[in-house]
Amino acid sequence: MGETLYRNRRAWQLENDTVRVTVTVEGGHIAEILHKRTGVNPLWTPPWPSIEPSTYSRAKHPEYGADAESKLLAGIMGHNLCLDLFGPPSAEEEAAGMTVHGEASVVPWNIAVNGNQMMCECRMPVAQLAVERRIELHGGLLRIRETVENLSGLDRPAAWTEHVTLGPPFLEKGVTQFRIPACSCTFDGDVFSWPQFPLPGGGTEDLQVYTNAPSCGRYFAHLMDPSRADAFFMAYSPSSQVLLGYVWPRADFPWLGMWDENYSRQAAPWGGRTLTRGLEFGASPMAEPRRKMIDRHALFETPTYRWLPARSRVEVRYTAFITTAPSIPGDPDALAAKMN
Repeated sequence: MGETLYRNRRAWQLENDTVRVTVTVEGGHIAEILHKRTGVNPLWTPPWPSIEPSTYSRAKHPEYGADAESKLLAGIMGHNLCLDLFGPPSAEEEAAGMTVHGEASVVPWNIAVNGNQMMCECRMPVAQLAVERRIELHGGLLRIRETVENLSGLDRPAAWTEHVTLGPPFLEKGVTQFRIPACSCTFDGDVFSWPQFPLPGGGTEDLQVYTNAPSCGRYFAHLMDPSRADAFFMAYSPSSQVLLGYVWPRADFPWLGMWDENYSRQAAPWGGRTLTRGLEFGASPMAEPRRKMIDRHALFETPTYRWLPARSRVEVRYTAFITTAPSIPGDPDALAAKMN
């Protein structure tokens, strides 16, 4: 299948009888994992019009804001790659043109489809990194391999996060369910055990159900269970009976960040009209500037970044799957092992 248009964006699609996967040319976002029988794409589509990042201008597009995140937000969809930043640039990096979450989410990607495989690649000129991603489709299973090559002659500490964001209609307040094998979590420095989040006024909130709070904008950092070789998350919509999951080696990505947006952000382009949950698995626990990431060094005795050696390639593999089920799995570990 050749290049197509998806929500006014240049994109490529890979599909079979079960699933259609859509990846944008600019930014390389996995914008869609569509379950064909139900017509449900669990991934987030922003409520504002999407444009190509290369066409964004602060002067011409004030509707997307006017800061280091605006170029990213102008074109963000679904699952984007954060490299080698996970969070905002420093003031100096921003002045040099760097965006939130790094270049991978805004540079053009070369994409080709051959049979049941999609090959994607990009170069990040400032970070001096090259990225290759191969998506192999088997029924409702996506086997994904990413390789990052450090083109410079210097070792470098890097953030590397798979920024998966879910949205309506799959995501519903007080309805959509989640399973995450986490052990230690933190919110604003307060440590607690998944999934019971202690509320300021007493009692707890079960984070396994999407928040029904009237307003939020929270971010939680989860350490994936170190007793397991593989980590995962699963998200389930009782309304559509669609189950989405990702499985990955914990050694590659020991962290999962979770952020909720429940109509709380008023600045452009959010405008108080966005409902999302981000499930961001990676080498870093939370979105923060590079210097803070390096100064933190570790959390819960686990590194908060990974090294990319000079003139070397680093490869990771992970799996995404989508299916239907009458309820969320009673034994998610067994399903994760089967899907991996």
